[in-house]
Amino acid sequence: MFIEVKVPDLGDFSDVEVIELGVAVGDVLALEDPIITLETDKASMEIPTTVAGRVESVAVKVGDKVSEGDLLLTLSPMENTSHAEVAATEAKKPAVNVPADPGDAVSTEVVVLGSGPGGYTAAFRAADLGKKVILVERYASLGGVCLN
Repeated sequence: MFIEVKVPDLGDFSDVEVIELGVAVGDVLALEDPIITLETDKASMEIPTTVAGRVESVAVKVGDKVSEGDLLLTLSPMENTSHAEVAATEAKKPAVNVPADPGDAVSTEVVVLGSGPGGYTAAFRAADLGKKVILVERYASLGGVCLN
């Protein structure tokens, strides 16, 4: 028996873009683990699972538009799914690549996460103070949701 996990009530929003997919087929999810991240013109929000289980199929991908009631994924229920099982599943995922050649590494004094109004300003201020700065943004364009 499979359980369908659907988009919950999003308030006044519909056709909201999927910007991040946090699960894959075979993953074991504990209650309240994040499934996807949606972005409206005002904010981004994580959608958690309401049921523990193993992911059998994923019905959406990054870039899709979803509304309340749309199917996100199907789970095979697992009672008492522990975070240890989830951790074991995570351990099977590939590790982040680290440069083998130290010459490929990047050196900095300040790392700023996010290029919204605060991050953008912080990066410029640190640079003005003579620091070597790296600004990290998960999207292709700089600036926060309101700017873009």
